[in-house]
Formats: sequence, C-alpha cells, structure tokens
Amino acid sequence: MVTTPLSSQPAPTLSPLNVPQRLLLGPGPSNVNPVVLAAMNTPPLGHLDPDFLGIMDEIQTLLRYVWQTQNRLTYAISGTGTAAMEATLANAIEPGDRVVVCVKGYFGHRLVDMAQRYGAQVHAIHQTWGQPFSKESIQNAIETHRPAVLAIVHAETSTGVRQPLEGLSDLCQAHGTLLLVDTVTSMGGVPIKLDEWGIDLAYSCSQKGLACPPGASPFTLSDRAYAKLQKRSGKVPNWYLDATLLEKYWGSERVYHHTAPINMYYALREALRLLAEEGIENAWERHQQNAEYLWSQLEAIGLQMHVAKEYRLPTLTTVRIPEGIDGKAIARRLLLDYNIEVGGGLGELGGKVWRIGLMGYNSRPENVDRLLQAFKEVL
Repeated sequence: MVTTPLSSQPAPTLSPLNVPQRLLLGPGPSNVNPVVLAAMNTPPLGHLDPDFLGIMDEIQTLLRYVWQTQNRLTYAISGTGTAAMEATLANAIEPGDRVVVCVKGYFGHRLVDMAQRYGAQVHAIHQTWGQPFSKESIQNAIETHRPAVLAIVHAETSTGVRQPLEGLSDLCQAHGTLLLVDTVTSMGGVPIKLDEWGIDLAYSCSQKGLACPPGASPFTLSDRAYAKLQKRSGKVPNWYLDATLLEKYWGSERVYHHTAPINMYYALREALRLLAEEGIENAWERHQQNAEYLWSQLEAIGLQMHVAKEYRLPTLTTVRIPEGIDGKAIARRLLLDYNIEVGGGLGELGGKVWRIGLMGYNSRPENVDRLLQAFKEVL
C-alpha cells in the first residue's frame, strides 16, 4: 500500500542564525550587559521548581528597590511593556469608570485606546508634543471629571519629555483618584520614587533602563489600588493579566497560572541585581551625566534638542532634524555603514526628530563619542 504524504511542501533550508552587532541607541531595545546575556544561557528550571520560585522572590525584592516602593503586589508580567500597560489598565478599570488620560505623545494615545476597550469613560487632556503638563491643568481635569483613575506617562518615549510627578498624588487622593504612571522609559535611569510620590499603579519594561531583553515587564499596585481591585463587581476581563490570579503564583500560595518565561526571568533578575550593585541613585546620576554630555556634543555640531533642558529625559533625547536633511536617510546610513541604530519620530514628530537612547548598559560616554563621530561624517 502506497501512503500519500500529508504535505508536499519542501522543508525550508536556512543558514544558522547570524545577527549583526549593532549599537542600539534608539528608543529601545538597548544593548544588553554580557552578564545578563550569560544568565539567559543558563539551563531552564521548571516554573514551580523551588529554586526558580526563589528567583521570583528575588525579582520582586529587586523591583521594589529599583522602584523605591514597599508594594506587596510587585512582580514581572510575562510579556513586553505593552502587556504590562494593559495589565495595569485591565486591573484598575471597571466598565463605566471615569478615567482622565494626560496625552502629550504617542503613548498617551495608547493609554486612551486601551482604557476605552476596558469600558472606561475616558476624558483625554492634551499637551503639545515636547512639553509637560502643568500641575494646574491636571488639577483642573481632576476637579472637573472626578475620575477613578488619572493616567500619565512619566517618560514619554515619543517626545523625550520627563513629566514632573511631585504633588500629583495629593490632588488625586483629595478626590479619591488613583494615580497610574507609565515608567517604561524612566525605570532604572530616571529618578522615580513610587511610595514617596504616592503613585498607585505603575508599569515598565525590561529592554530600556534595565538593559535586559524584552519580555519580562515590571508591574505594581499600591494598597489603595489593590483595595479597588478587591471591590470589583465582576472579574478582571483579561484572564492572563488578572492580578488576583497572578498574586497566587507570585505570592505564598504558588498556584500554577502559566508557564513563566524562565530564561527571561533569569535575565531580569541579573539586570536588576546589577542595578542594585551599582546603587539606584548612582545609576540615575550616571544617566544624567552621560545625557548632558550627549546634549553638549550634539549642540557643538549645530544640532538642536526638541525639549527644554529642565524637562528632557536622560534616557531618551529628541533631536530636531535640520532643514533640508533627510532624517530617514541619515538613520539608514548610521545603521548600515556604522552599525548604530537611532530612532525616527513618531506621530506628530514623524520626520521632524531623531530619537537617541542612552539607556541602561548603553549609557556610557564612549557610546556618545562613537555616535558623534558617525554623525559628523554622515552629516
């Protein structure tokens, strides 16, 4: 009897993986410390192995340190920073909740979209791309709409703006509002003190200031946010990201929820350990010093920054593309001829700026020197 193969499609023939060595000075990911890469090559354990559960405990302790918080419910989402963003909104919002979103760039718009999908009555307030919100404009929005949640981006990746957060928690607590903050491009590189600043919900990613590959993303809830979660009238509408389920895996019960990305958690643990070894205040200072060096060198060759100095991010700088220059062509030459990646503008800043990241392991003066030499040649 002759059997017919199930498929006549030939197997693809590919060469072994060969990845170019780039200097990643765009908006993320950033280059990874070799120590972290080595950790990823460690053989995986089972996701309920007691030694792996011990690593999860260490990750929680280290996240609390880097974020400067004592929040019990602090852990890593198995996914990229966008998954952590969605986890925060899914757990914070019930259908019908009034939510004020402060939009000053691309990722503010993403917060609006996600909040609407979870049934919130969203009231967006807007600021020019490249400027922060004033405390007065936020106060006016809170007093007008009396929201359950105020959502704001601390470090807007699309514009390079650092949003001052001090004092916002007083406004929120006076009106029973939870303060939700995007720290994707600030965690590890920009001063942020969740408890001191009264931040109730926060999320981040692994591939920027933490200098780790993408895929394990920090998430935290304060006691106030957890109390709201416990009082929900229905289940969190996203099963995978439901904090009431995940706390049983990350907490003392150790109830199976999903298969964790074991090797990604190894990497995150080591990246956080290196930050703790350096000291978080020292890391913040290192990022600031190297950013100021970058700014001075860019200005020395005639380039202008997009954001006023007092509101610039030390992790992500937006540089105005000069008149008559094809920004995409310059970025492509940097990539193909010099193996250096820089980002282009997003949204309203498309074609108007380059975005240069100095984050985590990449925040070093020799990387600034290498970029500036290449910029001089291609310009």
